[in-house]
Amino acid sequence: MSIAICPGSFDPITLGHLNIIRRTAQIFDKVVVLIMLNSSKTTPMFSIDERVEMVRKAVERFPNVEVDTSEGLLAEYAKKYDGAVIVKGLRAASDFEYEFQMNLINKKINPELETMFLTANEKYTFLSSSVVREMARYGADLNGFVPCEIIEEVERKAQSWRH
Repeated sequence: MSIAICPGSFDPITLGHLNIIRRTAQIFDKVVVLIMLNSSKTTPMFSIDERVEMVRKAVERFPNVEVDTSEGLLAEYAKKYDGAVIVKGLRAASDFEYEFQMNLINKKINPELETMFLTANEKYTFLSSSVVREMARYGADLNGFVPCEIIEEVERKAQSWRH
């Protein structure tokens, strides 16, 4: 069975993330969307539990996709799955530089681990969770940016952050 791991902070999940997950689910037998803590990022808008629920809602249409969390290193987590492949979406050349470096670090920790890069669909190259958080803080319409299943949650959370 081919297994892919799609890691990220998903704070919140965007349509760009969902596009990469959908395409990965068409290639692999099983996809694990791995919600990770990123110590280099600012305070998250959503707790891990909230992100898990939102991602589950967004991916429930894909029968071969499951959601998990990890507070550790991705390369260590991947050892749980024999032959797993990391799949990362790339929006721009700057993403490649960072992800290529992370790939080299992951290979040092787990030499069997492979990474596959999928380029973002052109309509999502500008889209990131930080852009969505900023839009939500100002009450912008989130249709076309996040999965419809979670728009209300994101708007509700952003409203509480504004006050």
